[in-house]
Amino acid sequence: MPRTFQGGCSCGAVRYRLNSEPMFVHCCHCRVCQRQTGSAFVINALIETDRITLSSGVPEPVAMGTDSGRPHDIYRCPSCMVALWSDYGRRAMRFVRVGTLDDPTGIEPDVHIFTRSKLPWIRLPDSARAFEVYYDTKKEWPAESLERRRAILG
Repeated sequence: MPRTFQGGCSCGAVRYRLNSEPMFVHCCHCRVCQRQTGSAFVINALIETDRITLSSGVPEPVAMGTDSGRPHDIYRCPSCMVALWSDYGRRAMRFVRVGTLDDPTGIEPDVHIFTRSKLPWIRLPDSARAFEVYYDTKKEWPAESLERRRAILG
């Protein structure tokens, strides 16, 4: 049986379930993520949109700017405004905020990205796969995750 993860916003109006393990997990240290979260980094679990089941409420998309100019919607609870996931113009894949899971300890980052803008007091584990900017997906993602990605992106 696949492992599932429950999560939701702070006020409880929006609740969701991830119906499988994510494809890959980023810990992003870019300045945009720092600004948008008010934190030193964000941890995003990349998963197919159809593997997210809403059990209550409906998050609302909020369009955000990006350095690349590509579309980026952050889905927030309409009541408490907590960011639950992002959609970077790839409607078939979401970047779920791991901090909104009931048990965020169950998912660890596969990579640390945009470490060129990592705050200097953040210490990464010696074993961390870290990249100044981004990485080569074909080299870093496990074969099963690459297959899942191919299935949704074509």
